[in-house]
Amino acid sequence: MIDIIKLLRQGNKSAMLAAIVNAVISIIKGIAFFLTGNIAMFAETMHSLGDAANQFFVFIGSALSKKAPTDRFPNGFGRVVNLVLLGAVLIVGIMSYETIKEGFHHILKPTASKGFVINIIVLGAAVLLESFVLFKAMKEILHEVGDEAKGPAIFLKSVKYLGKAKPATKLVFMEDTVATAGGLLAIIAVIISHFTSFHQAEGIASVIIGIMMFIVVGKVFLDNAAGAIGEADEEMEMKIGNIVMEDPSVKDIQDITVVKEGEELHVEVEIEVDPSLTVAQADDIKDRLEERIMAEKGIADVIIEFDEDDGVNNWEEEKKEVIDEK
Repeated sequence: MIDIIKLLRQGNKSAMLAAIVNAVISIIKGIAFFLTGNIAMFAETMHSLGDAANQFFVFIGSALSKKAPTDRFPNGFGRVVNLVLLGAVLIVGIMSYETIKEGFHHILKPTASKGFVINIIVLGAAVLLESFVLFKAMKEILHEVGDEAKGPAIFLKSVKYLGKAKPATKLVFMEDTVATAGGLLAIIAVIISHFTSFHQAEGIASVIIGIMMFIVVGKVFLDNAAGAIGEADEEMEMKIGNIVMEDPSVKDIQDITVVKEGEELHVEVEIEVDPSLTVAQADDIKDRLEERIMAEKGIADVIIEFDEDDGVNNWEEEKKEVIDEK
């Protein structure tokens, strides 16, 4: 029990905060929908409910991924968070389908909803809460990449570094961006429907919100499918390659692989050295490189292999190929 509590403490805090906030919001929105029958409110209820369930599973997955390797699972549990996210997106996918279906139904058979004041208050409060969670996710992204910002730069930099964020933080950012935008869209639809006879506005808003949810589902699915398989991090490969080549005893890099599993990076590098080196000297090189590479953020383990220098500069050729591709 104590081990489980310790693991949960290591879970992604942004995901847990988002799950709690969205659970509260979904309950409030559900009550508002029951009282008013507003289809845009139904879409927002489904959206918040799906986000809450999704983010709760993400929190659990991010915590379990920190579990230490065992005899049965020697490679650790880093990919658990990716597998959990793949399952979690199914929940949002179902919610998206229901949201779009109800939206089309309202467009074909529009009806005037009641409770204008209740809808506006609930949606306005929800947007504020979602914005708060989104802001926390932005700050978490900057923290994960080791950067800082203030004011509008927080949003701009968080978007810039989104690809480098942990899977759980990335999911929270995307879901709450859509949730905030969806809340604003729902408010506009409620206002239009109330002050005009264009009651289809609520149904259109519901369809748009459902489509935005599907976009998040697709993005999260593709990202985590790659993570579950084991995706190479080419940017980190170049960074670690340059670190390795800074060592005066390293003549060349024969091969380098950085695989991303969940929130962790696993490094394997084969270096070329002077064949006249003793075992003790090679061991010193290995210790130096391991210490330097492990200092990089997110590195879980390092495997270093040795080969004799063949006189061919493979690393410079590989760097040139990467630069040409970019």
